[in-house]
Amino acid sequence: MSEDFYCEEVLSGKTTVEKVYETERVLAYYHTRPFYEVHIVVIPKKHISSLLTLAESDSDLLLELIDVVKIVAEQVVSQYGASRVLTNLGAYQDSKHLHWHVFYGKQIRN
Repeated sequence: MSEDFYCEEVLSGKTTVEKVYETERVLAYYHTRPFYEVHIVVIPKKHISSLLTLAESDSDLLLELIDVVKIVAEQVVSQYGASRVLTNLGAYQDSKHLHWHVFYGKQIRN
């Protein structure tokens, strides 16, 4: 995997994704290789490496990103009765682009 799958593949259009929700600055889509029965990724369209590297100037974008995470999580809860929301940091973060996972159900892949 590249260092930043989201910029290099998704946002560039090289990898086609099934969109769940989109604003001018945030994209939510079904994971291209899901780990769970329902697995959605929410990303800012601007490159930000990690939650830990957010600048103060990104505060409005972070609020918009969290709003989209909330909207998507509410949709999953409404449809399935539950959801989980997760972001990874450091060595746990495979792609070095801030992203949130919204998921439901059993793990289908390691």
